[in-house]
Amino acid sequence: MKNLAGFLMLFSVIISGCNSDKPGKNLDNVLTKREKADGWKLLFDGSTPKGWVNAKTMSFPAGGWDIHDGVMSVNPDTNKAGEGGDIVTTGKYRNFELSVDFMYTKGANSGIKYFVDTEAENGSLASIGCEYQILDDRNHPDAKAGIAGNRTLAGLYDLIAPVNKRDNGENQWNRAGIIVNGNKVQHWLNGFMTVEYERGTPAWRELVATSKFKPVKGFGETTEGRILLQDHGAKVAFKNIKIREF
Repeated sequence: MKNLAGFLMLFSVIISGCNSDKPGKNLDNVLTKREKADGWKLLFDGSTPKGWVNAKTMSFPAGGWDIHDGVMSVNPDTNKAGEGGDIVTTGKYRNFELSVDFMYTKGANSGIKYFVDTEAENGSLASIGCEYQILDDRNHPDAKAGIAGNRTLAGLYDLIAPVNKRDNGENQWNRAGIIVNGNKVQHWLNGFMTVEYERGTPAWRELVATSKFKPVKGFGETTEGRILLQDHGAKVAFKNIKIREF
């Protein structure tokens, strides 16, 4: 799994670094012919919220999220009536490789969640899922919370601390990668694997039992779920959101 997934992510980083079939051009929110042939699909078209809805209302929020210049952003300044909130994909995913470019502002907190079941427990778990943490580790207090760094950037929030982290810093684009193959999962940041784990094992359940997710029955063990972008009240931007299933 490690060697195969590592190759897949390295390959996708190389391919995604030149988002055009023409040398010298760098276009966001488009797929090259090679990416299309390899099964990649865009989850954000760069100009509309198509494919994304609020995790609870199942319609795209009227405020709190902006789409400008090929970027979809959490923007508290436009959330005048509390319309924002977490957004999820309309589709559900089982085995996949996800690639997302993100930019966080100073002191920001956000995340990319997966295995989100918006229908579970009558919708009460609509924003619950395994979380690829997005955090300004230098300026947000959560970086020192939790256990041994398990709430920091590119980690599995409140469960596993990241390693091999290469953070470009605030107001700079970073690339997140999440690979799910059955119960085996990896997190990547800027071409380096930061987290690797296996769900459903005794070790996994023991880990969950020591976390804030202990009350959630079967946490992280659903076979498929939605992808979620978190609104945690800070300005965070996303682009080049793409996925391929296998």
